[in-house]
Amino acid sequence: MSETSELAARPGADPRRWRALAFIAIAQLMVVLDGTIVNIALPSAQADLGISDANRQWVITAYALAFGGLLLLGGRIADLWGRKNTFLTGLVGFAIASAIGGVAANEAMLFASRALQGVFGALLAPAALSLLAVTFTDGKERAKAFGIFGAIAGGGAAVGLILGGVLTEYLDWRWVFFVNIPIAAVAFFGALTEIRDPKESRNPSPLDIPGTLLGTLGLVALVYGFTRAETDGWTDPVTVGMFVATVVLLGVFVAVERKVKAPLLPLRVVLDRNRGGVYLSMGLAIVSMFGLFLFLTYYLQIVEGYSPVRTGVAFLPMVAGMITGSTQIGARLMTRIPARYLMGPGLAIAAVGMLMLTQLEPGSSYVGLILPAQVLLGLGLGTTFMPAMSLATYGVEPRDSGIASAMINTSQQVGGAIGIALLNTIAASATTTYVAANAASAASPELLRLDAMVYGFTSAIWWAVVILAAAAVVAYTFVTAGKPADDVALAADGEGDGELAPVMVH
Repeated sequence: MSETSELAARPGADPRRWRALAFIAIAQLMVVLDGTIVNIALPSAQADLGISDANRQWVITAYALAFGGLLLLGGRIADLWGRKNTFLTGLVGFAIASAIGGVAANEAMLFASRALQGVFGALLAPAALSLLAVTFTDGKERAKAFGIFGAIAGGGAAVGLILGGVLTEYLDWRWVFFVNIPIAAVAFFGALTEIRDPKESRNPSPLDIPGTLLGTLGLVALVYGFTRAETDGWTDPVTVGMFVATVVLLGVFVAVERKVKAPLLPLRVVLDRNRGGVYLSMGLAIVSMFGLFLFLTYYLQIVEGYSPVRTGVAFLPMVAGMITGSTQIGARLMTRIPARYLMGPGLAIAAVGMLMLTQLEPGSSYVGLILPAQVLLGLGLGTTFMPAMSLATYGVEPRDSGIASAMINTSQQVGGAIGIALLNTIAASATTTYVAANAASAASPELLRLDAMVYGFTSAIWWAVVILAAAAVVAYTFVTAGKPADDVALAADGEGDGELAPVMVH
């Protein structure tokens, strides 16, 4: 009997698991690409609805606040209510919110639809990842499944840029919302018949209300603080107040979680060395990645004059690299070598690709510089995302898989908010400094503007290189899980920490 036949015939395996993966992946793609698909359509939506420059940020901020702030609650609801129920509810709600955005008649309606998308996305994202964790329990199958999921998680943002450009240029900005409706419908009807959620994996403990309020408010304050810093500066009183509130709220949250019987976030989930290393390294990687999307989009459209569609297509090498790194490198090697030997080198390769982009200047060759840099970034990040997504639920009890899945999404969401605010602030400051130093000798104001803009981008990209290098060090140092077979053998010998679950067996 072939290896494939053996896997298919494995006792206890859900025969529908691969079809279930397809619909879980479709839903995850919708959530991830929605983080960037609106960006390219924003100028058109702003002009059509008469949104002021001061208020346009709320198209992005409303989604980020709801999504980032409610992820922990969404993960806990998935554990309590059932992952399939939460998944289906998230799909329906996300589709309704998208429809409201597509028919928005004014800015208030648009902002409200984005907040609703964030609310239901916070249900959908952790439910999708935790469904994957409880559906694929064989090591080799798990590696393949998480390879596909990791490629989607990594490449979805770039796909959003491509799709956003095509829809905006050839149809209308409203289609960046309407496109979610058929995607959600396909995922919903497929999930109804193909996804099975083991009832014994639920966590029936009552909801931790104090922890929910403190955790949600703390995360909202954190995300809004960084968003506010981008527009109003780091010393703005409201910005400072948000960061102070974050420290207080999350500090009290930790204290409460240590004492309550059924915490929203069991501290064992984040204090595990491997999971903690994954959450931190992935958060740092997303800081750099979101900054890159921002600067490279502006560079291609404003400096090089690319159309929205051409800009989106220009990101395809990175998407291809992510898919290759995740499915052909990460998935093939995860069951053979420890995760640190994938994540550490993967992030280091991504840092090299980012380093190449510090050489950007007006008129830089796409084929000679931008394309190879994107390939390295894609390969490195794709190789990293695959084991990271799997390790996010590594060793947790099935009843905690929803909250563990929420944590990896939270680290990415917070990382994205930090990346956009921090790197954009650095770029703006460097641009201002360049203009002041070169105004007298500039050949023309327009050339000075473009040179200063690119100088600001490359100054921020240098910081992104450092952050990616730090992420590589964190991943290599903290993620100490061995090969799946080694970990299972260790647990069988009684030498493990008691938390290893059979999800790593192959």
